[in-house]
Amino acid sequence: MACLLETPIRMSVLSEVTASSRHYVDRLFDPDPQKVLQGVIDMKNAVIGNNKQKANLIVLGAVPRLLYLLQQETSSTELKTECAVVLGSLAMGTENNVKSLLDCHIIPALLQGLLSPDLKFIEACLRCLRTIFTSPVTPEELLYTDATVIPHLMALLSRSRYTQEYICQIFSHCCKGPDHQTILFNHGAVQNIAHLLTSVSYKVRMQALKCFSVLAFENPQVSMTLVNVLVDGELLPQIFVKMLQRDKPIEMQLTSAKCLTYMCRAGAIRTDDNCIVLKTLPCLVRMCSKERLLEERVEGAETLAYLIEPDVELQRIASITDHLIAMLADYFKYPSSVSAITDIKRLDHDLKHAHELRQAAFKLYASLGANDEDIRKKIIETENMMDRIVTGLSESSVKVRLAAVRCLHSLSRSVQQLRTSFQDHAVWKPLMKVLQNAPDEILVVASSMLCNLLLEFCKTFIKAPSKEPILESGAVELLCGLTQSENPALRVNGIWALMNMAFQAEQKIKADILRSLSTEQLFRLLSDSDLNVLMKTLGLLRNLLSTRPHIDKIMSTHGKQIMQAVTLILEGEHNIEVKEQTLCILANIADGTTAKELIMTNDDILQKIKYYMGHSHVKLQLAAMFCISNLIWNEEEGSQERQDKLRDMGIVDILHKLSQSPDSNLCD
Repeated sequence: MACLLETPIRMSVLSEVTASSRHYVDRLFDPDPQKVLQGVIDMKNAVIGNNKQKANLIVLGAVPRLLYLLQQETSSTELKTECAVVLGSLAMGTENNVKSLLDCHIIPALLQGLLSPDLKFIEACLRCLRTIFTSPVTPEELLYTDATVIPHLMALLSRSRYTQEYICQIFSHCCKGPDHQTILFNHGAVQNIAHLLTSVSYKVRMQALKCFSVLAFENPQVSMTLVNVLVDGELLPQIFVKMLQRDKPIEMQLTSAKCLTYMCRAGAIRTDDNCIVLKTLPCLVRMCSKERLLEERVEGAETLAYLIEPDVELQRIASITDHLIAMLADYFKYPSSVSAITDIKRLDHDLKHAHELRQAAFKLYASLGANDEDIRKKIIETENMMDRIVTGLSESSVKVRLAAVRCLHSLSRSVQQLRTSFQDHAVWKPLMKVLQNAPDEILVVASSMLCNLLLEFCKTFIKAPSKEPILESGAVELLCGLTQSENPALRVNGIWALMNMAFQAEQKIKADILRSLSTEQLFRLLSDSDLNVLMKTLGLLRNLLSTRPHIDKIMSTHGKQIMQAVTLILEGEHNIEVKEQTLCILANIADGTTAKELIMTNDDILQKIKYYMGHSHVKLQLAAMFCISNLIWNEEEGSQERQDKLRDMGIVDILHKLSQSPDSNLCD
């Protein structure tokens, strides 16, 4: 019997709960305006901090009625204000609450409310809008749908410190990308918000600061403007520097450091400026300390990674500031078995977000090791570093995997590390695993990393045990697959890695590449619209056609198609570098024992070589000369006949002219 009664009991509990909430909604329909007002006030008190009550009222249809009362001309200003307060409280519940409010078209209603002359009502509408726009489920575009909204919000900034705080917060959350930055900038955001940095209200100063950080991010126009803005006779960068002093709240220090970082990266502040070297960089390093909260450490490391990414000198300074490289190792030990966190809620939060620390550490290590060999060595010698990267490559979080691959890619620029640590830890194994069905953003970095690995294997480890397994694990097929991607970066990396694989490779590897790639795909790549793809494909052909037995073997099976491709490129509208590479391929073919006959029996190709010998560009003349040199080599069989044919074509006359060339290489 108990089983039969279970569902009815649940239903009766639900109806009891909604019944207890229904009277709040019923009172909104009372004909007496005073009773409606009191009903809204009672509803406000009932929902504060009570998510269950909020959900019940939404289910019972409170939102459409509140919005109706808010927009009615006959409603008193007090009633409208209280309705906006209740709607704001409902929005502070769950994301589902916000979705329900959005479905009822709350944003246009609240924006309309901003046209009221009453300041208290405007503030209540803005507070509710702030809560809705800061929710992750609200599309930012809703702020920009009506072109009159942004200028009106700018005008409201002067009304009170609350309008300043809420509007700045709305702007900083809804400014996502260059289009939004341009709209806000063109409506005077910089001029209207700058003076708020000296407000007596900390909240206003903080929200204004956050506004500038999102406006300046990757935006040279905004950043160049900010550098010259004066507030009370002081330049904006100087105000930012004051805000990142140690006696200021951490949130303020971090956000000021972000503003200066973004202005620096946008080219508005020099990387060797004291405000970057002596103020911003040390502040961000301080944020990486284990005394800071998890989110502060994450933000500090990620901002520092962005600041130093393109600048070698900043990388060197950061690497020796406060033992940063060792300090970052703590990011992987969090939380420790005996955690200093006594707050259980905090510990639970940090356990769920510990992966963000690892992601931030990988990002910063990648930036630190981008250029300097000594820094890379220090990073790799940090305790268990390679093991941590290898573990990071197989984490469930895509962001951590991407950061780990980027870190590995940065460290792989070191030939020394490729030959030692990367070999010892067989990093190609997890890397190959990452390349299976990964998102494009991971594939691009991982395939680029594989390019570095393959080049070093093929240069240094031709006989080493590492090379065979990487090939046996399906690298050739995987890379050939990448060359068919719609993403140009993946096509480049796929063909680049194959080019590196073919460098000084054995005949078997070259045959595998040609078989897996297919001549059809090879020629598709030779007509690719992306110049990098074309150049790397020519590089692959050049590497395939090296060493005489290999040249003769490949040309015996693919000679006709290769000669066709060479002809098309030399006749096409291509730049000097493309044509130089193509002539170098011909020079390699001319070095073959039997392959050179494919050139000698092709009068069209011979005429093209002759034409490029007389070209105005020295690089092309030199490449054409190598072709001739390889064709006429005295020690080789048939050289006399080849020399006679070339003499008849007038090649000797051109050689006489070139021997007088002012270019010493050409003359030789």
